Amino acid sequence: MKLSDLREFIRAGRAEYKATLIVSGGTLVNVASGEIYPADVAVYKDRIVAVGHVSEYRGPETEMIDATGHFLCPGLIDGHLHVECSKMSVTSFAKAVVPLGTTSIVSGLDQILVVSGLEGAREFLDEAKGTPLKIFWGAPCKTPYTLPRSNVGYYFGPDDHRATHSWPECVGIWETVREFVDTMDEHVLQAVEIAEKSRLPILGCSPMCRGNRLNSYLQAGVRSDHESYTADEMLEKLRKGMHVVIRESSISHFLEENLRIVTEMGIGATNRISFCTDDVVASDILGRGHLDNMIRMAVTMGVPPLTAIQMATINGAEALRIGQKVGSISPGLAADILLVKDIGDFRVSAVIAKGRLAARDGRLVDDLTPPARSTLVTDTFKLAPVSREDLLVRAPEAVDKAPVLTIAVTPEQIFVRRQRDVVLPVRDGYVEADPSQDVQYLTVVERYGRTSNRPVAFASGFGLRSGALATSAAPDDNNIVCLGTNPDDMALAINHIVENNGGQVVTDGGRIVSFLPLPIGGIVSDLEPSDMAKKELELDDAARALGCTLPWPFMYMFVLQITAIPDFAITDLGLIDCVNLKVVNPLKQAS
Repeated sequence: MKLSDLREFIRAGRAEYKATLIVSGGTLVNVASGEIYPADVAVYKDRIVAVGHVSEYRGPETEMIDATGHFLCPGLIDGHLHVECSKMSVTSFAKAVVPLGTTSIVSGLDQILVVSGLEGAREFLDEAKGTPLKIFWGAPCKTPYTLPRSNVGYYFGPDDHRATHSWPECVGIWETVREFVDTMDEHVLQAVEIAEKSRLPILGCSPMCRGNRLNSYLQAGVRSDHESYTADEMLEKLRKGMHVVIRESSISHFLEENLRIVTEMGIGATNRISFCTDDVVASDILGRGHLDNMIRMAVTMGVPPLTAIQMATINGAEALRIGQKVGSISPGLAADILLVKDIGDFRVSAVIAKGRLAARDGRLVDDLTPPARSTLVTDTFKLAPVSREDLLVRAPEAVDKAPVLTIAVTPEQIFVRRQRDVVLPVRDGYVEADPSQDVQYLTVVERYGRTSNRPVAFASGFGLRSGALATSAAPDDNNIVCLGTNPDDMALAINHIVENNGGQVVTDGGRIVSFLPLPIGGIVSDLEPSDMAKKELELDDAARALGCTLPWPFMYMFVLQITAIPDFAITDLGLIDCVNLKVVNPLKQAS
């Protein structure tokens, strides 16, 4: 903050400058003290200057908001969110979540980073300035996150940490993957050292990390984690001094299980428990809600409303060391205030964000216009057309059948991919997919012009009987992932994505059945949230019409490149054994 601004706010705190906005007649939910009592709130520009009796702050031009019959709650904070995984631009995402009460998110912007580098991330951060939504940025521990290292558009490393830790939005190291600490990755250890010198927190990613492995991980200074699969795992992390973040995303539902540490295990303190959504899509946000839904769910499970609100506000802010900026309705903090009639049911009537009325009754007050996009984020594909011949799998010898390792998904748990061994037919020297056994081809096509790799493996569990599905939005590399029953429809799907600078597509019988354009980085769009939700449902319906049996077909495809979760993944290097961190051949008799 400039000295002139600081002096101005100090004077505003003494009522020498009159409030630009006053919220009166409400009942304050004080998440700092744990009390609920009547209070008015005075705002000057984008900051709170007084709470309580604020009549002396009122001037002739002060905007008045009547909060009679409402509770005043702080704006909600999503403690860990890959905003690009919503497939919505920052502007579109703000349109979706701000009316629901989310005013701050913590994001690494790692998906646009691997595509367009620091300049791409900077564009997204600057875009947020034109919306009611704040983005606090965590510098990714490194990119890519994959082990072995796959090919991406930009490699984020120690020099980037040195350059960006001074960015005003930077709140620490993001997504410090446990495997990098286990293997003592040189770049990640350097990033930890740089963060310690910058006095920034180290934000973790340690699913199923317990016992001595957790003890070892904590030596790297990690003090938060959003990846507890069970309440017992979360309790161990909490007992060992970690701040634990409960995740309830569109595809992974851990709130009920993790909240058992409060509702059943009876822990004595909840101030180190917060909320995040990690990966959410438009259809889910518009259907269930965002952090507001997590509060409702927590209350239904027996958590007191005030405690649930603290988990969605001040707890996360304190863990991230941004409690001096957001997290409570307090003088000197951001003027992010929600009007809520019933804190148990938690339906937001109005949202004040950055000191202005931003939304009322579920709708934004002002239209938000996306910024002009640079070619840095609109011209990101550098590969030649793919042919059907590029997607064939040659058998190792003259046989009519081949034993194959498939990467198997299940509807029950999207973040677990097991091994399923099958025997597939061989025709004209090539191993073929077999939909009758629920086995499809699976490929990742490197799109940044580094190698043009396009390894082909096999997947099962999708149920696809015909056609192909493809997406260029696919963390953490955002290379093109394609699943299909035949190489012709797969090649069509891949090439259609490239021709349109990104998207998700369903093909069948040589035709495009459904397509969602994602022209910004090949990963997001400026579509209105309602239009995005409609297209998401259309794509999934098209996939199900071709036999797919999964609840969220494209979300399951979405995560197939992530090597930080068990047991198998696929990247542009090939089929990855995520336990032993190595490339394996899907043809089992091959060396």
